Amino acid sequence: MSAAPDDPVYRNPVLDADWSDPDVIRVGDDFHLTASSFGRAPGLPLLHSRDLVNWTLVGHALERLEPEGEFTTPRHDCGVWAPALRHHDGRFWIFWGDPDQGVFQVSAPEFRGPWTPPHLVKAGKGLIDPCPLWDDETGEAYLVHAWAKSRSGVKNRLTGHRMHPHGTELLDEGKVIIDGDRIPGWFTLEGPKLYKYDGWYWILAPAGGVETGWQGAFRSRSFFGPYEEKVVLEQKDTDVNGPHQGGWVRTPSGEDWFLHFQQRGAYGRVVHLQPMRWDDGGWPVIGDDGAPVAGHRRPDLPPQPPAAPATDDDFPGGRPGRQWQWTANPRDGWATHHSADGLRLTCVRTADAHDLRALPNVLTQRLPGAPCTVEVDLRLDDGEPGARAGLAVLGDAYSWIGLERGQDGAVRLVHRFAETAADHERDAAPPRPAPDGRARLRVDIGAGARCRFSYDTGDGAGRGFRPSGQVFAATPWRWVGALLGLVALAPTGQGHAGTATFTQFRIRIQEKRADR
Repeated sequence: MSAAPDDPVYRNPVLDADWSDPDVIRVGDDFHLTASSFGRAPGLPLLHSRDLVNWTLVGHALERLEPEGEFTTPRHDCGVWAPALRHHDGRFWIFWGDPDQGVFQVSAPEFRGPWTPPHLVKAGKGLIDPCPLWDDETGEAYLVHAWAKSRSGVKNRLTGHRMHPHGTELLDEGKVIIDGDRIPGWFTLEGPKLYKYDGWYWILAPAGGVETGWQGAFRSRSFFGPYEEKVVLEQKDTDVNGPHQGGWVRTPSGEDWFLHFQQRGAYGRVVHLQPMRWDDGGWPVIGDDGAPVAGHRRPDLPPQPPAAPATDDDFPGGRPGRQWQWTANPRDGWATHHSADGLRLTCVRTADAHDLRALPNVLTQRLPGAPCTVEVDLRLDDGEPGARAGLAVLGDAYSWIGLERGQDGAVRLVHRFAETAADHERDAAPPRPAPDGRARLRVDIGAGARCRFSYDTGDGAGRGFRPSGQVFAATPWRWVGALLGLVALAPTGQGHAGTATFTQFRIRIQEKRADR
């Protein structure tokens, strides 16, 4: 969470939402971070900070997922896994693994872009979590990656390659440089980040799984090993489960810091900042002697104003802000640009109108990690019977509230949900009249991501918001936290089904974080 500039202490998490598998670098006085985006588009979020505590989202490096034909429908656990961010030869580089395609990279002269189209560096199934290293001492370049057992039948090992210095191809077939099966007690070794420091090749890599694992450090005088290992961060007696997978960065004054994630169920993987030092044996010590800290003295950097990735949106010109992502590669016609404020979505005709999880045309943003209230105004414009639109909380299970035009032409307030194993949604509350075709929709999200839906259709003087349905406990997807979504759709049929206009999207974070 952001910190006031006069507060000498920051508090974790510094990014309190699902910024999964973060990697971080410093270039000059600027810190840059990217994270996994899986099957959503645009992908590869680009975050910027001057103090490692206050972060803003400044763009994305990947406009569409490749190959495009593979991402025309939602694939929430596929796509961009665990990217590595580096700066070399005057360019920014991001490498990532698509578990079904292989290792990709993009590069740019400036962090905000323009970024090159995705380039496939190594094709193959199960190649994940790649990280490059350009060794300035020798002129050599290397790449290390992990393995996804679900695609390759292999896991718990890291493979190293020599890489061409231009970063577009590998120069050998690769060699297993760390085999986790040979280390007593280690399993699910993955997420390597590769560095050269103090004459050693360092690989910082997590193991043990996202819920309960730990952060390991490996070092060798040769890139291809042999490596010795040490656990450098683990939960111990704290409430930070599975603290691991992230990146090391050094400030201009020489301080070392480590950014990593914590898996928090429906909230996804939130990002913590840990102090880091080096012990007498030359090993990194992260947090409080290897345990994650809840708060700490701020980094020795110039004070910055409080900042966090944007959430609110008035949709000027009909364009969604950077915080929004589609659940698959977008198509022309889903959103209409215009001269006023407000997001105008087409009620896309689909055979999957009974299940929002199957729709590519859901515009999403991350669920905040703290209790909050989410509100948006919705108007259902002229359209065909069956056209509907609303505000959703999406995961393996979902619930949404919104407006629907009936066969009689009247617009009604509807509230529906679908359980994890269900392939059709059901009513969460009886339909109610919305005579003006408008509503203010609200979700109050409390402890444990428990969601209370309410609405105001303006059909009763002074009545204000009224509750709807039972409490809904948000659920994650596989690897991904729950998402807030805006959607407009209609059943299959002929002709244009109408549009829906969303305005004044707001998220108000509660001061007290009751679930922490």
